This record gives sequence, structure tokens and C-alpha cells, in this order.
Amino acid sequence: MQLQQMQDQISRQQGVIEELQNDVARLKQEGLERYQDLDRRIGAGGAPAATPENSSTGGDVAAGAAAGAATAPAASSEPGDPAKEKLYYDAAFDLIKAKDFDKASQAFNAFLRKYPNSQYAGNAQYWLGEVNLAKGDLQGAGQAFAKVSQLYPKHSKVPDSLYKLADVERRLGHTDRVKGILQQVVTQYPGTSAAQLAQRDLQKL
Repeated sequence: MQLQQMQDQISRQQGVIEELQNDVARLKQEGLERYQDLDRRIGAGGAPAATPENSSTGGDVAAGAAAGAATAPAASSEPGDPAKEKLYYDAAFDLIKAKDFDKASQAFNAFLRKYPNSQYAGNAQYWLGEVNLAKGDLQGAGQAFAKVSQLYPKHSKVPDSLYKLADVERRLGHTDRVKGILQQVVTQYPGTSAAQLAQRDLQKL
């Protein structure tokens, strides 16, 4: 009888482990797809994808950045030069791909100081959070993720950054804040992958 109970318990635990492995695999795949998506955007001109919130400028900016990257003269150093901003942004993002997170953090911080109003600033702010998270700097990651919604409220990365902020708060032990942030993601950004993940996490709380 006891042997049967132990076997049942082991099979249940194996089921839980398999479920966790599937969750991890899916999250890894989602992360990979987001990296690839960003790579595609950079290759196509680097502008964040035009969303309903920023479609009035997003598409034009993307076309301008692509054209600017191809035709801008080297001497052009006027503020807001999309080709130059793209070079800075790409250089910072390459450091993520090289897993040099310390330098990537410095590079994104420098980019945001230099080009706070750039079309890439919202993405840079988000990836600064990811880099700080990878470094284990939870305070820095939380501040960076929070700033995406504060400074770039219309940006497509806002739901992802809020979801990540909830994860950081959970790791810091601020469980009272986690539920409110997750509910905000579900309520304000329905239909996004971040909202689906937030809904799943809320059910576990």
C-alpha cells in the first residue's frame, strides 16, 4: 500500500517537473522570438514596430531610418540623426548578444543620456532592464523597467516591462506590489503575451 502511494507521489512529481520544463522551454522560446524580432526590426531599419499607439510616426520613422542609414553623409551630426542613433543602439545591443552585460549596461545608459528622445529610447530602456536582470542587479532592473512606462507610456514594450517589473518585485520580496502590477498588465494590455503570462501568474498567487 505504502509502495503504491510512493509510486503515485513520484508520478505526480514527475508530472509537475515536466510541466515546469515545458514552461521554461516556452519562456525561452518566447524570449528567443523577441530577440529575433528585435534583430529583424534592426535589420529592416531599426525602428520599433508601428503600433496603433505610435502608428502616426512609427512607419515614417522606420522608413526614414532605413533611408538615413543608407544615404546620410558621414559629416551629418545634427541632433536626432536616425542613422547615428541606430549605430549607437546597434552597438549596445551587440554587447547583449556577446553576453557582455556590464558593457551593455554602460552602453544603454550612455545611449539614453545622449538620445533620451530617440525612436530607440523606449527599447533601450527596456533592454537596460533585461541587462541589469542578467547581471543580478535587481534594483537597477526594477528602476529601468519602471521607467519604460513612466517615460514612454505609448511604447509597445510597456506591457513586457511591467510584467518584468512584477517579476523583479517578486524576487525582491515585495509581494504586496506584484499582484497590482500584474492586474494592471491584464487590464490595460489585453491580448498581449505579457497579459497572458500575467493572468497565469495571478492564478498562482
